[in-house]
Amino acid sequence: MTQTVTPSDVPTAEGHELDTFLGRGFEEKPIWTELYGNLRDFFFPPKLPPLELTSAPIPVIDRMAVKTNPWAVGTATVVNGLILAVVLFFGARKIYQEIKKPPLTATNIDISDFKAPLKANKAGGGGGGGSHDLVDPIKGHLPKIDPHPQAPPMVPLVEKPKLAVDSAINVQKDIKLPDNPLLPMVGVHSSPNVSLASNGQGTGGGMGTGSGGGLGSGNGNGYGPGTGGNTGGGVYRVGGGISAPVAINAPEAEFSDEARRAKYQGEVMISLIVDAQGNPQNPRVVRPLGMGLDEKALEAVRKYKFKPALKDGRQPVPVMVTIAVNFRLY
Repeated sequence: MTQTVTPSDVPTAEGHELDTFLGRGFEEKPIWTELYGNLRDFFFPPKLPPLELTSAPIPVIDRMAVKTNPWAVGTATVVNGLILAVVLFFGARKIYQEIKKPPLTATNIDISDFKAPLKANKAGGGGGGGSHDLVDPIKGHLPKIDPHPQAPPMVPLVEKPKLAVDSAINVQKDIKLPDNPLLPMVGVHSSPNVSLASNGQGTGGGMGTGSGGGLGSGNGNGYGPGTGGNTGGGVYRVGGGISAPVAINAPEAEFSDEARRAKYQGEVMISLIVDAQGNPQNPRVVRPLGMGLDEKALEAVRKYKFKPALKDGRQPVPVMVTIAVNFRLY
């Protein structure tokens, strides 16, 4: 049987990649031939004809070249700036409200009818004493004024003691007290007793109807009604050698719910006594505000702590002051 071979059945050197899949045979070259061809192409590459560009570029629109709308840019800038300003305003307002504390103001309160001092500001106080005598203290002139009296005023029991100590009272020096220096002995100038030597019905030494080694009807080593020494009635007050107490711990007063809802604000004036240890005593409202803020102010003032007032820069003494408690919605 004779088989006729057509030219299409003869394998060629090129294009025989699919011959294996089509069942056709192809000519297999030796490895030396392929190695030689690779080296030749590497060191002596064939020169190809120059590349000719046959396609034409298509013009497109440049988006960056489009003119920006100034109204859009201006509107966006204004809106963003307003939003930023509102955020900064409320943020700064909140921080300021948190760190803001009510100011502390110490002023004088006159609780006495005795107007003895020459200065407008005087230190209040008083004194009294006695030795449980039955009759009123004897009438006489005032003892000398001494900030640190060694002996209280009293009727002399020994005519000529071995150690003579003059009686004295603790009253500031610039006060002109009612006195009659022509009287023969120390005593209470307003007493009706002019004949019997008596220290009075009081206690604790001194003369009068009070207690504490002073002279008069008060309590303390001073003169007149009141307490704490000096004169004028009541406790000491700022002025006349009495320094003002200084707040070292002043908690901020809280708003009441009623006042916060109504956005109610104002100032509450609190009167209190700062004792010799710097603690607030007997606070009371002297100018109310209402809506529960008075109670909140009293609650805050009771937690205050002070550096106590000093008499002549040395001795801690109780004083009466007023404190302004502010309630502000910022």
